[in-house]
Amino acid sequence: MQDDKAVREALSKKGAYGADIDLDRYEEGSRDAEQISDLKDSKYSAYMEKVGVIADEMNRSGTLMFIDNAPSHCSSAVQEGLEMMPLSQALKVHDGLKDYMWKAVSPTKDKYTAKSYLEDSDGYFVRVKAGYHIKDPVQACMMLDTDRTIQNVHNIVIVEDGASLEMITGCSTSPHANDSLHVGVSEIYVGNDASLAFSMIHNWGKETGVRPRTGTVVGKNSAYTNNYVILNPVGTLQSFPSCTLDEGSSALYNTMCIAHEGSDIDTGGLVYLNGRGSSAQIMSRSISMGGHMCARGRLVGNAPEVKAHLECRSIIMKDGGSTSAVPELEAHVADVEMTHEAAVGKIAQDQIEYLMSRGLSEDEAVSMIVRGFLSGSINGLPAELQRELDEAISQANLGD
Repeated sequence: MQDDKAVREALSKKGAYGADIDLDRYEEGSRDAEQISDLKDSKYSAYMEKVGVIADEMNRSGTLMFIDNAPSHCSSAVQEGLEMMPLSQALKVHDGLKDYMWKAVSPTKDKYTAKSYLEDSDGYFVRVKAGYHIKDPVQACMMLDTDRTIQNVHNIVIVEDGASLEMITGCSTSPHANDSLHVGVSEIYVGNDASLAFSMIHNWGKETGVRPRTGTVVGKNSAYTNNYVILNPVGTLQSFPSCTLDEGSSALYNTMCIAHEGSDIDTGGLVYLNGRGSSAQIMSRSISMGGHMCARGRLVGNAPEVKAHLECRSIIMKDGGSTSAVPELEAHVADVEMTHEAAVGKIAQDQIEYLMSRGLSEDEAVSMIVRGFLSGSINGLPAELQRELDEAISQANLGD
């Protein structure tokens, strides 16, 4: 049980990083959303496609969609071992689900988690039963559709022992809901000898505030991959997901960001290597095109024989913007191997000149170099998601 008094006190607690947001500016988003049976005919389909959510649901094991604070679509292919539904419904079906709630993320972490807890936010519930391997990805879409509102969602993903899942979550804002706030609390549990690839692709408005709060617990000899992509303008975004690793398990965090003029982005990842022989990588590539970009990474070695590496690379393309890398390594035992590498710079002039000698204009040369820099930043993606990511990069406004 949570101490409601402590949670209410946390409503005044600023986030550890990122710009502070006045929650009183926003109303709670509607919990009465339009029900969509066929996503292809939905007015939201174009926004969904931009964030990797396929409207025709081909090669997907299932789809969950929220509009503001309400579930609007839930469908799944007939596949044994997979459960997916709104969290509010799952709580009625599974008595033991309450044991997972607010364990990987504390409601007193800051004002955003406190707000989600006190409003008893709904969200999605995805579970893969022990021993099952879900063939195609599950996809989820979070759509902000009302201006001056908060979208509070609380998601729980459970991949049980010996199971595997790939999940793609796409989040977007309707043009008329530009000045809004997204708070997404996600608690993820990966059992022993299991794996989860969790990819987030975001496409917000130029004034949208975004505050994801994600915590992951990984069991023994398991693998967790977290991919985060934002290529288009956003108002202010701050995310610092955390992960706890058990013996022999691994975590890989990949982040790809473009900070356009007017955008303030602060992203990163935190991994606690608590089990013997666990390993982690935090990889970030970012570009400042006049906006403010901060890439953070923290690795904490708490057990022997752990290996971890942190890498932050950033390009700054316009004066007036800024970029920074904040790598942190922390060890509490002697037998660890932990490294970090950070680089901030500009595009090499000789690369531009070489491409221009091959017939490209200067703008075309710069665009090609930037796309190459981003395209190589996430390794090991499934082929289908890699194609979608390459398409998103090709459509991104790199000359903004």
